[in-house]
Order: sequence, then C-alpha cells, then structure tokens
Amino acid sequence: MSAHEVVSLSAAVLLTAALVDLAISDRLGLLYDLAFVTICVGAALAVRPDDFFAVGTLPPLAMAGVVVLLGLAQPAAIAEPQDGLVQATVSGLSGHGIALLVGYAACLGVLGVRRRVSSLS
Repeated sequence: MSAHEVVSLSAAVLLTAALVDLAISDRLGLLYDLAFVTICVGAALAVRPDDFFAVGTLPPLAMAGVVVLLGLAQPAAIAEPQDGLVQATVSGLSGHGIALLVGYAACLGVLGVRRRVSSLS
C-alpha cells in the first residue's frame, strides 16, 4: 500500500481504538496501548518499500495527534480534568510512553528487516 493509504488507515484505526477504550473506561488505557503497538507493526508491514520514511515517522506523530485531540476534547481521559492543553498533552505522552517506545521500536525494527531482506534479493 502507499504511504498515504497506510497513514490514513492507521490514523482511523488508532482513533477508533481510542474511542473504544474510552467507551469501556473513562481513561485511555491498556487497550489503546496494545492497539497502538499493533497498528505500528501493521503499518510497517503494509507499506511499500519506497514509502518507508513516512511510516517510520508515523508512531510519534500518531500518538501525539491522539493525545492532543484528547487534550482538547476530554483532558480527563489522559490527565487531570483541570489541566490545560499543554499539560494534558505532556501527561498523556508520558502516561503512554512505554507503548510509544515499544511501538516505535517495533515499527523501525520491521522496516529495518524489510529493507535488509529487500536488499538481499
């Protein structure tokens, strides 16, 4: 798939996972984190080799996008209810930092393996 298709699909599925997680509980939790890591790996597997860069930058931007949207719409889902946008964003990113690290590392690892395998053939 092209980078545009992969990024669009990943964003849609990630936002859906966030909404489902918020429907189950009032805070973003483990379901979102697991979906995030899975989406990062899936995006790295689905993109065509010419578009590796776009997917390589996807995980931090996608996480930041979801956290900023929640900071604007429902800060209590990622931070304290009275926190402003900046504080909610920082709290949200730090609260899901492990998922971000694992998802980003897995994405880059899969892209690296795919690059290596494609250069061998």
